[in-house]
Amino acid sequence: MNKIFKFFLNLIPRTLLIRMSYLVRPFVAFFLRGETYTDPIDGKSFRKFLPYGYEKVRENVLSPGTLSLERHRLFWLYLKNETKFFTEKVKVLHFAPEQAFYTRFRKMKNLDYTTTDLNSPIADVKADICNLPFHDDTYDYIICNHVLEHIPDDTKAMQELYRVLAPGGTAILQVPYEADRDKTFEDDNITDPKERAAIFGQYDHVRVYGMDYFEKLESIGFSVEAVDYTNKLSDKEIHKFRLAKGELLPVCKK
Repeated sequence: MNKIFKFFLNLIPRTLLIRMSYLVRPFVAFFLRGETYTDPIDGKSFRKFLPYGYEKVRENVLSPGTLSLERHRLFWLYLKNETKFFTEKVKVLHFAPEQAFYTRFRKMKNLDYTTTDLNSPIADVKADICNLPFHDDTYDYIICNHVLEHIPDDTKAMQELYRVLAPGGTAILQVPYEADRDKTFEDDNITDPKERAAIFGQYDHVRVYGMDYFEKLESIGFSVEAVDYTNKLSDKEIHKFRLAKGELLPVCKK
């Protein structure tokens, strides 16, 4: 099963995978129904989650119902329990919108919700994150989940995110990072997809972030808190929701 998932993830373009998943998801969710693991996003439980990973395949991490991963479920729990995102009228900018959130956020009456991406088939606005067509100081919330590791000029992208975030606003800018790595590693000479996958963890990544990621966000102007929200959850909840214990959420304020 792991080899099959890895093969298709690396073979099929991301936009086509998104379209295919809409068709396959209901059948997989029905087949895997059970009580072992629960997805907090839709509240549905399954006997197992699916494996996922481009280079290193992780077991029991992809929810059959929402197609959420550990990072999505952690983000959802933080947003729901620790912010007023679900209750206040706010303007939201969501980059590369995930299926786990897209339809739910779209239906929320309190959100003025805009999605953007250069390639996503479900994005409202096709835009380059390094040159956004939005006014300064516009959005109360920015959601940018595992995007910056794909962007060659991530400094420019961060500057654009800061520019369009409203004063007092919150940007949650998740990236894959290595907790035991002090400095981010990137090398523009690494262009072969297989070599990128081996070094950066995925064929379309251009760097692997270290713990200096949080410092870089601060250098852009953000006030940054590295939130370990799993600290507020029991081991039973972490296991039930299939979260990555100790994963840090970069919660950035302006």
